[in-house]
This record gives sequence, structure tokens and C-alpha cells, in this order.
Amino acid sequence: MNIALKLTQEFNLKKFQVENTIKLIDEGNTIPFIARYRKEQTGELSDVVLRDLNERLTYLRNLEGRKEEVIRLIDEQDKLTEELKGEILKGETLQRVEDLYRPYKQKRRTRATKAKEKGLEPLANIILSQELNEGDLEKIAEPFVDEEKEVNSIKEAYQGAMDIIAEIVSDDAEFRDIIRKITYDKGIITSKAVDDEANDVYEMYFEYKEPVKNIANHRILALNRGEKEKALRVKVDSPDDEIVEILKSKIITNKKAITKEYLEASIEDSYKRLISPSIEREIRNNLTERAEEDAIKVFAQNLKPLLMQPPIKGKVVMGFDPAYRTGCKIAVVDERGKLLDYTTVYPTAPQNKVEEAKKELINLINKYDIDMIAIGNGTASRESEMIVADMLKELDKRVYFTIVSEAGASVYSASKVANEEYPDINVSIRGAISIAKRLQDPLAELVKIDPKHVGVGQYQHDLNQGKLDESVSAVVEDCVNSVGVDLNTASASLLKYISGISNSVAKNIVKYREENGGFKNRKGLLKVKRLGEQTFIQCAGFLRVSDGDTPLDNTSVHPESYEETMKLINKLGYTMDDIKEGKLKDIDDRVADYRENGNDTDNTSINSLEELKKFKDNFRGEKQTKRINISKNLEALSKELEIGLITLKDIIKELKKPGRDPRDEMPKPVFRTDVLKMEDLKPEMVLTGTVRNVVDFGAFVDIGVKQDGLVHISHLSDKFVKKPTDIVSVGDVVSVRILDVDLDRKRISLSMKEA
Repeated sequence: MNIALKLTQEFNLKKFQVENTIKLIDEGNTIPFIARYRKEQTGELSDVVLRDLNERLTYLRNLEGRKEEVIRLIDEQDKLTEELKGEILKGETLQRVEDLYRPYKQKRRTRATKAKEKGLEPLANIILSQELNEGDLEKIAEPFVDEEKEVNSIKEAYQGAMDIIAEIVSDDAEFRDIIRKITYDKGIITSKAVDDEANDVYEMYFEYKEPVKNIANHRILALNRGEKEKALRVKVDSPDDEIVEILKSKIITNKKAITKEYLEASIEDSYKRLISPSIEREIRNNLTERAEEDAIKVFAQNLKPLLMQPPIKGKVVMGFDPAYRTGCKIAVVDERGKLLDYTTVYPTAPQNKVEEAKKELINLINKYDIDMIAIGNGTASRESEMIVADMLKELDKRVYFTIVSEAGASVYSASKVANEEYPDINVSIRGAISIAKRLQDPLAELVKIDPKHVGVGQYQHDLNQGKLDESVSAVVEDCVNSVGVDLNTASASLLKYISGISNSVAKNIVKYREENGGFKNRKGLLKVKRLGEQTFIQCAGFLRVSDGDTPLDNTSVHPESYEETMKLINKLGYTMDDIKEGKLKDIDDRVADYRENGNDTDNTSINSLEELKKFKDNFRGEKQTKRINISKNLEALSKELEIGLITLKDIIKELKKPGRDPRDEMPKPVFRTDVLKMEDLKPEMVLTGTVRNVVDFGAFVDIGVKQDGLVHISHLSDKFVKKPTDIVSVGDVVSVRILDVDLDRKRISLSMKEA
């Protein structure tokens, strides 16, 4: 099989895109590097497509490797035929290859292998051949009765033969494929409570049934968890009679054969004892795999916008970690995240020292000129929010607060990373520091925490942890590299996600920085221990050096393109100082005017509607001319500079806004100065909220009260919604309408439909 050709067809890509991508991957290039700096070779494939293609490439290569191994193993048994070899080579899935290998696979001792050891295989062949239409069944079996081989009767002889036939039927790849399809299409998955004391969490599944082909992924995971916790008994009911009849119709070719009764019994036993349990396990495993893949995808989709929340730059922030008995932990960090001060206040129960807490907080706000307060959303969050909102009314300056997810903050506080960053700070205070810094730069702070603990997704602790970690790492890697990091301030936790940089190299970068006072340019990376030329190529473009030797080091322009970039700058009449001072905003105009292709605008006065229309037409014509000139001149510059057109466009885009942060385009957090209580909510009220989590059945939205509200999938849009992630993402700021408020159950139903 030509893997490149297959990938070209499956992904609907051009041949050169797939072949070049495979070559780049095999050369050891990372996906972020390929996506950002090898666009000419890949035809601008996105990091998402590249990862999917790489995953499929790995599967197909593993499939080819398994085919070769299976062919070798069967050949070693002298049982390989050209027909079987052809079937194996044609197999398009690992399941198909394993089905074909099943009859030749070395098995543990089964009833069939024991029967073969007793010499009963010839009797099984007689029954399978169906050639005897008359005769004495006892006489046929008599030669196989042998007390030394522990075959003591005619009945035992036939039973052993039937055991052999049952295994032959069970091992047939075609039969298994047919049964698998029927079970999937017509099977019913059912669940019952294990006993009367089963966990009420699974009440809806105590008497539950649904067609296998229709069951939603989140219900599969719920059933699995209920089964694991011994609350539910789950099984797949198949159309057994129909399947057995299909097997008989395919196997029994002579209805007059005197051994027909034994053959029928063998088929029934094969299905009931061997095939059905095996296929049920396969179906359950396939459903679980499908559900886990979807849950991992949802988790990744939720994680990306969470990581890509816009940083709140240039603000002094107070981190407020709420609690009851042990007090609320407070930490103040400056504009760059440096810890300035910390304390503990006790405004909540049981101490209820509200006025004392307010006084201390106001002193901190005035002392450090605090702009924002980030309140963690855990225990005592809403009580703390009300106290803060009340306190802000007493201030002379405008200070805002917002709710920040504190998921994983306690995990971070006790981690090795936190201990290295704040060795002399109490574990409890570290959580407040993390909450403050999450507001300032969510990406830089959240990468320090195992993403499974950041509070998005569903059932993540039940999923295949290897696949989840791989998917999560890919998301974090893409986010970090799309933003880029400051080489002189980034933590090792952040640096290790940069293209080509390992955990140990990340630590070496930080160590070099500490010993040498920081980097003056990107080339300084080559002095870092274990960071060679190949790693430099992979990582350099994603690392920024602000106020360094060259302004280009503070852009995403790769050092390999510096020479061409300097030629471009000189041709367009700019200087290095212009880049540093951000004066290349008119670069499109200069490209349009390159080689005098631009036109002058006619500034005549407008005295009538007719003249106004003429002016508008001319203006539209000039804009079109400018676009044409830019396109034409870019092509000319590309050839002149001997640089790819796509790369040239990327360079120009970066020169317009050096140090551009893509997160700035994302919706900002909702900042408040006052607070709502759940009791204040009434149906039909319209509020602004922040999406905190997206799951299969809808989205949870923080509207500023103690409990997040649920927008069910049926209320996400006026149009039909197949998947909630098609409509909303974590971090989105949305307008919602109150449908219902259940104070007793603490549930809020919301809608994003038009009223």
C-alpha cells in the first residue's frame, strides 16, 4: 500500500503536501515548526491538519508493520497461502488483520486444543464435510473412542469434535465481521442497578436501554463509570436467534447429512460460548474508544480557549483565594507577576471578621495601587465576592474584580514547580499567587499544572491517560508556540513546550539565564548546554528577546529568514530603528508603491450626489488597484529576494506588529464592581456571562452568582446544534436569558436563543 497516496485521498490534499509533510516529519521536525515555518512545502497546512495527518500516518505504518509480522508468524507455521497473504495485505484496519490471524494465533489450552490432543480433529472434519447422508453415527465415532486418550464414550468423542468445530467457526474472520455488524446495527445496550443500595447518581440508568448504534458518547462513559463503581450491571443484548440462523445458513450446505444435528449444536455453542461474549467485549471496547476519543477531543477544544484567554497586561493584581475556617489567602503581584506582599484575612464563617478584613485589603490596595482583584471560584467564593464588592464601594479609586477558575491551584501549590518558584512561601499562599497570575497570563501559569486538573471537559480521569496526555500536550504545545514566549522571563514549565525543547533543555536555559544575566539575542541559545543547531532551528522562531541586539529577535520571523528580511526592509526604505519603534504599519502602502505602481488620490471637492458617487467609485477603484499592486509586487519581491511568497507575507504581517500576541484578539474576562445573588435571578432576565465548561449536553456559564448555569444543547442556538463546541468555547463571553431558577437544588437553566 502506498501510504502517501492513501493519505492524499483520505485528507483530500495534493500529492506534494502529503509527501513533503511525511519527509519533514521523518526528518525530526516538530508539528509547530512545520506549521509555522514550512508553509511553502506543506501548502499552508494548519497544525490541526498536520497532527491528524501525523496520527493517521503512524496508524498506517503500524498497520503495515503488523501485516508483515502476521504474515511471518503464519509462514513459520507453514500455513501461509497466497490467498491468505493477499487478504492480509488488503486489510485496511488492524481489526481485520487480527481477525485473519486469529485461527493461527497461539492460544492458551482450550476445549478445542484438548480435543485435538485426543485425536478428535478427523471426526470434526467428517462432521464439517457434511458428505454422509446415511450410515451409523456410533460406528463413525467408534474409532475415536480411546481410554488412554481419555475419550471414554461415543458421546465424549462427538462432544470433543463439536468443541473443535465451535472454535473453527469462532475463528472465521468473515463470520466475525458479519456478527459484529449485526450486533452494532441491531444490538441494545442495557443497564440495571446492581442492588437496592446502588449510588443514586446513576438513577437514570437503573432501568435503561438504548440501541447500540444510537447511544451518545457521554452516556457510554457514564455507564462505564457506574459499572466500575459496581452501581450498574451493563450488557449488550443481540438478536441471537437471527445471528445463529445466519451462521447455519452459511455453514450448513447439506441438510440431509446425518451429522447435521452435531453441526447445528456446534454452531449454537460457538456463538453462545465463544463469539457472543467476544463480540460484546469488542463492541463495548469500540464504543468506549469512540467515546474516549470524543471526550479527549472535547477536552482539547475546551483547553485551548482556556489557555488562550487574553492576558491582562500592565496591571497590579490581588489574588484572593477564598476559604472558611482557615481564612482567605491574599497575594499581591506586580505588573510582571513578581510577588509583592501576602496575608490571610478571616471575613467568612466561623470568624466573620468582615470589617477587619476590609481594612486590611483596602490598605493593600492603596499601598500597591492595585487595579484588579482575581477571586478564586472554589469554596466560599461567592461570600468572598460579596465582601469584595461591598468593600470596593468604600474606595476612592476604581478597582474591578473578576472570578478566576482556581481548578488545579491546590495541585500547583504542593508541586515541585511551586516549591522551586516560592521555596520560602507557605503552600496555602501559593494558591493565591497562582490565582493572581492566572489573570495576568493564563497560559504561562496554567502550563505549570497537569491539564487534567484545570476544570474543563468531562470524565477526563476515566479516559485512556496515555492518549489524553498526548492530546493535551499537543494542545498546550500549539498554544505556547502560537503565542511565543519571552526567552528572558519564561519559566522552565513554559519553555519545555516550545518546539524542539525538552524538559532538561528548558531547565538548562533557565540556568544559563541565571548565571549569565539573560540573553541579548537568539544566537545565545547555542551556548546553552545540550541545545544544538537542530534544536535551535526548531525553537528559535518561537522565542522572543525584547530589548535585545536586534529588533527581529522580538518577532516571529525565523533567524533563517533574517537576511531576506533585511533586504526587504532596505528596499522599502525602512531602518532597524523603524522596526524597534513599530513604524512599519504603512508597509502595505510601500509594497503597493514599490516600482511606482501606486496611484495618487484625487482630492477634488464634492458638490453633488453625482460627484459623490463618482468619488466613491474612484475610491473603490483605487483600493482595488492597491490590492492588485500589492499582490503583483509581492510576487516580484518574492522572486527578487529568493524567498517563498507565503513566507514573505508572514514576514510582512509580523513586521507590522512586532511582538504581536494573538490572545489579544480573544474576548476579555468579565470585570465587575458589584455582585448578584441567586435569589436576585428571575426568569427572562438577560445577563452577560463567561463560558466555564463545554460538555456533550451543553455549556456551563458563570453569570456572577454562586452556581454556574447550564445552557442545554437545545438552547444554545435557534438552529439545530449537533455539538456544543460548534457554538461556544471555554472563555467566551455570552449573553444568556434565565429560563428557570431552582433554589433548593441550586440549579439555573439558561438559554442563548433569541427571546
